[in-house]
Amino acid sequence: MSSDIRRISSGGAYEDVLGYSRAVQLPNGLVLVSGCTGADGGPYDQTVKAFGVAFKALEQAGLGPEHVVRTRLYLTHARDVEEVGRAHSEFFDKIRPASTMIIVNGFVDPGMVVEVEVEAFGPVAGGSA
Repeated sequence: MSSDIRRISSGGAYEDVLGYSRAVQLPNGLVLVSGCTGADGGPYDQTVKAFGVAFKALEQAGLGPEHVVRTRLYLTHARDVEEVGRAHSEFFDKIRPASTMIIVNGFVDPGMVVEVEVEAFGPVAGGSA
């Protein structure tokens, strides 16, 4: 039931313009975090910033990086795999979620070179928002 689904906002401008939530928490404890980006710096820096955005959304759901069960990383260039992978490994080396890297044509902001999605599973925090 939709009343049992908690929608989490980060306050980002695109959320209202495009009609989406930063994250959605399902009654079973699954949290789906929308694509997160960081437009400044190189591939490593953008990946670190993007995961920071994702982790803030998970925190609102009462979860942390240790609850992450899947990541998806979208890159605009195959040459960035090592730098993006290094950032990913710094967060998830011990956690080892299922993960996929996909090369894409581009993003809304041409300065962005990476976007990450996160899925986490854990105890349900609080009631509906």
